[in-house]
Amino acid sequence: MNDLRLPATAASEIPPLTFEAVAVSHRGQRLLGPLDLRLAGCRRTLVMGPNGAGKSLLLRLAHGLLAPGAGRVRWEGGAPRQAMVFQRPVLLRRTALENLTYALAVDGTPRGQRRPRAREALERFGLAALEKRPARVLSGGEQQRLALARAWLTRPEALFLDEPTAALDPAAIRAVEAAVLDFHRRGTRVVMTTHDLNQARRLADDVVLLFGGRLIEHTPAERFFAQPRTPEGQAFLRGELVW
Repeated sequence: MNDLRLPATAASEIPPLTFEAVAVSHRGQRLLGPLDLRLAGCRRTLVMGPNGAGKSLLLRLAHGLLAPGAGRVRWEGGAPRQAMVFQRPVLLRRTALENLTYALAVDGTPRGQRRPRAREALERFGLAALEKRPARVLSGGEQQRLALARAWLTRPEALFLDEPTAALDPAAIRAVEAAVLDFHRRGTRVVMTTHDLNQARRLADDVVLLFGGRLIEHTPAERFFAQPRTPEGQAFLRGELVW
């Protein structure tokens, strides 16, 4: 199998992502912010908070899918290669293999390399036997792994994942988490939302806690889970933070 690891220089030079007084409103209601946040280094950041806290908005702003109503989101030194995987993957009405070869075509991969590379990715993510199956009839866990395989092929320096294991069974959750760790070992900066405290304990280097559209904490994971520094953080770990 080809080595798809990012070059060492790329992994070490992923630019910081900065939110500067960022705010998002809709019909006069403030949904997020004003928020200041800096995500630096090749780390795994888990974004947490109750429903409506602004987690998905934060990821869409970070990936450039949404422009802030106020403030600025910027990569210091220029944006890196990025990919995003949604809670419900967006897949083409094509086979699993064709979803990957299409992504490679868009990325400019020479035609003769597309199928071999796509099959390598399917093998890596445990989908080799499903290459001819229509992507949209795959199970939820299989669709998530296909979306991750597609992201893997683009070799992102930054990967955003929005609740990628919501509603999946335990085996599918383990497979997705293993893939996230593979991305990080390759040198990819990971920012991921989750409701699952145990998942955050397994994956996080640092935790961003949102509540009511406000940034409550940005703390190293070990410190956050041992002793959150805010009353809201303490209540969240006890399961008492309501919305």
